[in-house]
Amino acid sequence: MGNRLSKIYTRTGDKGTTGLGDGARVDKDSLRVEAYGTVDELNSAVGLVLAAELPEAIRTCLTRTQHELFDLGGELCMPGYTLVPDAYIDGLESALDGFNEDLPPLKDFILPGGSEAAARCHLARTIARRAERRVISLAHNETVNAASIRYLNRLSDLLFVISRVLARHDGGSEVLWVHGDKRT
Repeated sequence: MGNRLSKIYTRTGDKGTTGLGDGARVDKDSLRVEAYGTVDELNSAVGLVLAAELPEAIRTCLTRTQHELFDLGGELCMPGYTLVPDAYIDGLESALDGFNEDLPPLKDFILPGGSEAAARCHLARTIARRAERRVISLAHNETVNAASIRYLNRLSDLLFVISRVLARHDGGSEVLWVHGDKRT
């Protein structure tokens, strides 16, 4: 294990740069920092979902996801390093299939909401989509583990399905979008 932080501020970033895991210094608004920073934001949003009342299967899944997101952030922070295996994607797909199994087919668009936990999960889903876009932007300019893009894509799908499950949890329901000319 690397060094532990005993002092939180170092002043090394006061001029707009930050250190990567390999020791290189880059601008704080570089594509790489944007990518792992958005993954960190996503991890925080998943933590916000976990702060709500959840079924145990969802809690277990999202807790595992937080650890995997931390791995992904570490991978993005260290160019050329791989921490996200295909097995992470397989795990997301398995969870996705399991949670989706009892949901009715979609016939309408769903608005974020339905319950506090579902709304939090929808927020995490949208951050996952942004993280995916940031990693794709990085991949246009630097080498990125292709599994990390697939992981974020699958995770956003999983968060959508979990949002649907949470909206229905304890007798709740999803909020369906109604086309403008049909709203009263």
